[in-house]
Amino acid sequence: MAMKRVKVGVVGCGNISEKYLRVAKKFQILEVVACSDLIMSRARARAKEFGVPRACVVKQLLADPEIEIVLNLTNPGAHCEVALAALKAGKNVYGEKPMAIRLEDGRRMLETARAKRLLIGGAPDTFLGAGIQTCRKLIDDGAIGEPVGATAFMLCPGHESWHPGPEFYYQVGGGPMFDMGPYYLTALITLLGPVRRVTGSARITFPQRTITSKPKYGKKIKVEVPTHVAGVLDFARGPVATIVVSFDVCAAFGISGGAQVPFVEVYGSEGTITVPDPNCFGGPVFLTKAVGEPRMVRLTRRYAEENRSIGLADLAYALRTGRPHRANGEMTYHVLEIMHAIHEASRTGKHVKIKSACKRPAPLPAGLREGILDK
Repeated sequence: MAMKRVKVGVVGCGNISEKYLRVAKKFQILEVVACSDLIMSRARARAKEFGVPRACVVKQLLADPEIEIVLNLTNPGAHCEVALAALKAGKNVYGEKPMAIRLEDGRRMLETARAKRLLIGGAPDTFLGAGIQTCRKLIDDGAIGEPVGATAFMLCPGHESWHPGPEFYYQVGGGPMFDMGPYYLTALITLLGPVRRVTGSARITFPQRTITSKPKYGKKIKVEVPTHVAGVLDFARGPVATIVVSFDVCAAFGISGGAQVPFVEVYGSEGTITVPDPNCFGGPVFLTKAVGEPRMVRLTRRYAEENRSIGLADLAYALRTGRPHRANGEMTYHVLEIMHAIHEASRTGKHVKIKSACKRPAPLPAGLREGILDK
C-alpha cells in the first residue's frame, strides 16, 4: 500500500528552489503545497511555474497544520532563524547548506529539534546519488582493503566572473570552505565515517575582488573570509585525509597546473577509488588495484542525474516509517563544526578536536524504482 504523502512548504524561492521544486515532483512521497519568500512576486512565480497550490507569507505557511516539513531555501544568514521558527511551529525542517553560519546556531537548531521530537536535516544530498553510493558499496565490500587516507580538491578562480550577485561568497558565511566544503566533507564522512580532529591553514589571497559579470560589472568586493584553505582530517576509524578548497586558482574547476586533479580519491591498503564530483549525483567511478590500470566501474545505484530533493524525500520516508534519515542534522552539524575547526586551526596553529560525532548514513538499497527510496 502506498504511503501517505508528506506535505511540504518552501521558504525561499531563489535560484536553487527551481531545482528542488522540479525534482520533488518525481518522488511519490512528496507534495509541495505552499511557497513563501520575502519577495512575494518570487513566491507567486515559483508556485505558478511548478503548480504549487498557493503562495503566502512565512507566518501563514508555518501556521498551516497540514504542512509537515519546511524546506528552508533561504540564504545562509537566515537558515537558523527560519529553522527555529519552523521547529517551534511543530514542523520538521530540511535546509540548504551550510546548516548555519555560527556553530552555536547549529547547536540551537539540533537541541530544539530534539526537545520537540522533530526531524531536522539538510543539504548536501548529493552523497545519495549513484556516484558516491557506488563508491560506498565498493569500500564496504573491501574492494580497496582497509581505507588509509583520502584527498579532496575544489579549485576554481571564484564566482565574480559569472554569478549575478557574488558578494556573499566573500563575506562571513561564504568562502570556498563554507560554500563548497559541505559537498566534499559529507562525501568523505559517507565513505570514511566521522572526523575526530583537524588542522589546517587558510589565507585571503586577494583582499579585494572586482565583479566582471552582469548586472554588477565593475563593483568592488571587500573579501572578509579565507579564499584558499588547506585542511588535514583525522577520521575516528583511522584514515587521514587532505582537503584543499580555493577561490584563488586561475584555472577551470577541477584543473590545476594544466593537469586534471581528482575531485576526491580514497586510498586503501589494496587499491584506490577515484570518486566523482561530490557536487553532482553521478559521474565516473574508477577503481585501481595495487597492480593494474584504473578501470571504470559501472554505477550500481540509481539517481545519477540531478536529484536535489532526494534528501528531502528521504526525510519524508523517515517521518512515515520511523527509520533514521540519511541527510540528518547530526551529520550537517558535524560538517559545520569541521569547517569552523579548520579555520580555527589556521588561526591558532594547532590541531582542533571535533566534539560532535555522527554515524555514517546508511547506504541506499539496490534495485530501487524511480521516485521510491524504500523497498
